[in-house]
Amino acid sequence: MQFDRNSLQKLQKLSRIQCTPEEEQSLLESLQNILNHFEQLNQVNTDHVEACNHVLGALHYNVMRKDETGPLLSRDEFLANSPSHVGGMIRVLPILKKE
Repeated sequence: MQFDRNSLQKLQKLSRIQCTPEEEQSLLESLQNILNHFEQLNQVNTDHVEACNHVLGALHYNVMRKDETGPLLSRDEFLANSPSHVGGMIRVLPILKKE
């Protein structure tokens, strides 16, 4: 499979990024290398390899830490970390647009 400039431009539009021509060339090379690696993986014979549905299949317990509360930030400290806030709430970009 080839990853060409048209595919890259579609990907840029979907991900809403802009690249310089040098960055585009570098991305094209990197993405083509990734696809080449996948092609190599497709050539590996896996006929007698058992499927691995869960990498931690032998693990029968949760290894995550306990969910414990700690000291909380004040509202002012919390809002100081946000790029934009209004009326004590964090302002975010709209995700749905009216048409």
